Amino acid sequence: MKQNFTVRHGALDGVEAFLSVARHRNFRKAAAELGVTPSAISQAVRTLEARIGAALFTRTTRSVGLTEAGERFFSRARPAFEELIAASEVARDLGKRPTGLLRLSVPPAVMPILLEPLIASFCQAYPEIELEIVASGELVDLAAEGFDAGIRMGELVAVDMVAVRLTPPFPLVVVGSPDYLRRRPKPERIEDLRHHACLRLRRSNGSVAPWRFAKGNKAIEAIVTGPLIAHDYPTLLAAAIQGAGLAQVPSPIAGSAIADGRLETLLSAFAVTSPGIFLYYPERHQVLPKLRAFIDHIRRQGDTEVSRKPLPGRRA
Repeated sequence: MKQNFTVRHGALDGVEAFLSVARHRNFRKAAAELGVTPSAISQAVRTLEARIGAALFTRTTRSVGLTEAGERFFSRARPAFEELIAASEVARDLGKRPTGLLRLSVPPAVMPILLEPLIASFCQAYPEIELEIVASGELVDLAAEGFDAGIRMGELVAVDMVAVRLTPPFPLVVVGSPDYLRRRPKPERIEDLRHHACLRLRRSNGSVAPWRFAKGNKAIEAIVTGPLIAHDYPTLLAAAIQGAGLAQVPSPIAGSAIADGRLETLLSAFAVTSPGIFLYYPERHQVLPKLRAFIDHIRRQGDTEVSRKPLPGRRA
């Protein structure tokens, strides 16, 4: 049968006083070390002895010694208390300066356009931070999985997260290679996509994402078909460059391929705009210095203007 164990209220009261007296074998020296009166030390020790149910010291007018119970308590309590103090110092250090392990959940598509250019400079600027990047398209539970923060497109960030903008808004573009477009006529309308090989993205929840468009003020989701379903945008982009079909991808990841002619943009008049890419993390009263350092470094090093603005309905 499972038992529930709890630490009694005040279980550590008097332990520091006891340890100081035990080290000095003197109540006055212990009081001076802790910055309290000798009577306060005596009271703390008496309360501890009453709670334990055994005398810990033998006292005379000239000396202070440990009882057998006191010796055993001292041998076990001293290393435990020292470890507790060390743990407090480590935690306090993490709250004061950029240090420790910084774990980020990042989609693969973001790596080449946002993170790869600044990883080396961040590691050099903050050598006491261990940066761990888990590249995955899964929408993980940051707290449950032990992540400090995640990076996602704005529409995928939950409303209870604090969101920090990393890029301006950008369109989702339909692209195709010149080779593919020599074999099939360019689509002029959304309806024309039914005659094309459309490369599709499978979401982390298992569903295949429709292609999204805007026609005036109307949002349109188009159910398309094609020869390839992938779990990330870089795979779709590579397949489109090779002529496997059309792909709908965030414009930043297709920028270089469009600029050098490997891809052409299509249906631009119907492109829908994503809010952009955001770093997000659970609401806390204080952002740890290691995460603050990373956010600030992205702002300083990023090629695009970065401003800390919340998504509509989200906290900054």
